[in-house]
Amino acid sequence: MSDSKKTKEVAIQVSHVSKSFKLPLEKASSLKQAIFNTLSGKKGYEEHQVLRDITFTINKGDFIGIVGRNGSGKSTLLKLMAQIYYPETGDITVNGVLVPFIELGVGFSPELTGHDNVYLNGALMGFSTKEIDAMYDDIVDFAELGEFMEQKIKNYSSGMLVRLAFSMAIRAQSDILLLDEILAVGDEAFQRKCYAYFAKLRREKKTVILVTHSMDSVQRFCNRAILIHDGDLKIDGSPLEVAQAYQELNSQRLDLASLEEQFAGASADAERKQEQEEAARQRRENVDVAVTHSVSQDKLTFDIDLEPKRTLEDAVFTFVINSEVGEIVFRVASDDKNVNQTIDFTEGHKSHIHLEIDNIFPNGIFSVQVAVKKSDRSDNYLMANNVLLFEVHAPVDVSQNWKPPFDFIVTSQKG
Repeated sequence: MSDSKKTKEVAIQVSHVSKSFKLPLEKASSLKQAIFNTLSGKKGYEEHQVLRDITFTINKGDFIGIVGRNGSGKSTLLKLMAQIYYPETGDITVNGVLVPFIELGVGFSPELTGHDNVYLNGALMGFSTKEIDAMYDDIVDFAELGEFMEQKIKNYSSGMLVRLAFSMAIRAQSDILLLDEILAVGDEAFQRKCYAYFAKLRREKKTVILVTHSMDSVQRFCNRAILIHDGDLKIDGSPLEVAQAYQELNSQRLDLASLEEQFAGASADAERKQEQEEAARQRRENVDVAVTHSVSQDKLTFDIDLEPKRTLEDAVFTFVINSEVGEIVFRVASDDKNVNQTIDFTEGHKSHIHLEIDNIFPNGIFSVQVAVKKSDRSDNYLMANNVLLFEVHAPVDVSQNWKPPFDFIVTSQKG
């Protein structure tokens, strides 16, 4: 009975899955060359192992992030789960209706207008004309393509096409969603809409598998993450654990075989890597920070320990809480008029900040950002994003001007 109950809770079971592809070599230039190659046993292809013995379980309600560098095998894994590809060895079991958001825009007709493609794809998704009529305005509004819907989509930019395709795709009824690099294309406004949609999926306990390079998205929305490297499953753990390993992998600090060869080329994540290295440098040279927390029905409690590595002149501390969609829902600085607390940033002094906030937060997942800056905000001594994630299970109705009461207490001691 317990085994049966456990099986019902499983959304996807991946067991010892391997996959390889045959990559063609240089073609024979003549019939004579082709016959010679065949007689000498020379193959016209080389075999590339993409995935090796991958095993993991996804339970219903999980929001899983699958991360890895380009060519690691993560998108192939997603296509195996979607049954676009089939494994050479191993099995994949899916319990429920699965909808893949892979290669958005595939199936759109370039010679048709955006309007006509909405009705064509809606019909392919099983919707009646009446149902498409009812959702049409919402699709156009989400995609922000109102003035372009009568143009042929062959004239759309890649961002416009993805916005329209994604706006259509989220109308599908499913138990399990596979999302492949949804945030790779599109402007900031569209990405914020995606964040809001991910937050909705998380609240509704939808089963979601997200392939992404965005560690911010993994830590913000996922309850678990998987790191794929060179066809192997390296880590199956918490979002923070996987994000840190992935960041270290990008910085070439993780001790994996053939790492130097694998990363000899230019990094697609150069800007992100630079930000991570700058944050690490700030902690190493300016000030180290540690944050712990607890959540109760009445209070959110945060304890922040600051340890300056050198004397920081005219420095103030800032604490920010961001919502699931990246909006600031709480902010406090040590030099705010209603706080006005002096923190000793002299080398050798350790400071402890005890922050209690009334728990009138809306239901959702939140991230903490801390910073140490000059009082005129002209320079950052420390800027640390996503130092902590926490979840609130107490839905309330809050206004845009919602400001929870709080206590901000600083204690200092010489090291």
